[in-house]
Amino acid sequence: MALATCMGAALVSCSDAGSGGAGPAAGRSSASPTADARLARLARQAADTGSLGVIARVDSGDGKPVEIAQQAAWTEADHRIAADDRFRVGSNTKTLTATLVLQQVAEKKISLDDTVGKWLPGLVEGGEDATVRMLLNHTSGLGDFLLTPEFLPSLTGQEKRTWTPQELLAITPGQDPPAEPGETYSYSNANYEALGLILEKATGTSLAELIEKRITEPLGMEDSFLATSADWDTETAEEAGDETTGTQHVSGYEPNAERLRAILSGTVDLPEGVGFTGPERSQDTVDTSAVDPSWSWAAGGMVSTAQDWQRFLTALISGELLPEGQMKQMRTTVDAPEEGGGYGLGLMRVDTSCGTVWGHTGGLPGYSSEIYTDASGRHSVAVLTSTNFGIKDEKAATANKALVEAATCQMLGKPHPSQSPAG
Repeated sequence: MALATCMGAALVSCSDAGSGGAGPAAGRSSASPTADARLARLARQAADTGSLGVIARVDSGDGKPVEIAQQAAWTEADHRIAADDRFRVGSNTKTLTATLVLQQVAEKKISLDDTVGKWLPGLVEGGEDATVRMLLNHTSGLGDFLLTPEFLPSLTGQEKRTWTPQELLAITPGQDPPAEPGETYSYSNANYEALGLILEKATGTSLAELIEKRITEPLGMEDSFLATSADWDTETAEEAGDETTGTQHVSGYEPNAERLRAILSGTVDLPEGVGFTGPERSQDTVDTSAVDPSWSWAAGGMVSTAQDWQRFLTALISGELLPEGQMKQMRTTVDAPEEGGGYGLGLMRVDTSCGTVWGHTGGLPGYSSEIYTDASGRHSVAVLTSTNFGIKDEKAATANKALVEAATCQMLGKPHPSQSPAG
């Protein structure tokens, strides 16, 4: 989920030359042609330096978004990437779940001060003292289930098992080091598994139905849904006999076990044989598209597109989905330096070199994403990357970060970092 924080505290080779991918969409640039071209070059460099597949979309609110899709040449055999492809947005789902909770708060069906025990008696350790607010801002005292011996084989795809939220909460440890509810920020997917159950109990409606009824259908998010399996269509439109591209699912990749161990050495000591399962691919990678993400549910189970998710986030931040009082609560943050600023109620405040943005990050095996808006909700940016641990490699991380920074600055109407007087 933020699998950048998954493998312990850390889990918050160039491709073939001439690889494919689209540059900025013709006639759709809201910035200068020079800035658009530089963004396309950075996307190309990121794809060729370990990001493998990249979708970057910058929307300045003028109806002319910049859309870029680039990929390593060898990945085209699996899927030819397009800017409007579907993608597993991982923990960005937390912002959507928090929005649904705050809608119920506005309707007086849930209180932020309700104890977890009131809604889920006996299900969450410490639930008599932890509140709904604490689940939302990760101060509940819960640890995470991701690296437990019971769950790790499912995370990597070595074991195929369908987990229920109740089962995941049952194996969730306390924070390490221990902390009382409300005391310390500690990111945990378990918090949002619990919130999903509370939503269903409060409304008598399944989470998938709530998402469709209250978010995706009203906003016209036609390519967004809650994943229930790993049955994806990554076939290109050309192979499908369609004259257009898009609405296919991006293929995801991770380093094989040996390379993963090398990338994480010094940060995480992986047990021998731990690695992601899937068909072997070029550059010591495996295709992780078949790893089932349905366990992530309310914490990270959404599939979407860059445009769809930007539509959701701009609607949220501009005040379309929540009353002013709940929006203020959502933006009230606790210190979260590991997230680049602060964490509110399912919403990250990230302080970038070009200004403050709001949104979230996401990570699942084979998928990493950063999606933000400015404070007004009129401008937004999405950078989707078809690997998560692959961009923990130093060179890959540097190239990916440069792309995200440039895209974010362009969204804010600022020069790319290297174009600024100090750069």
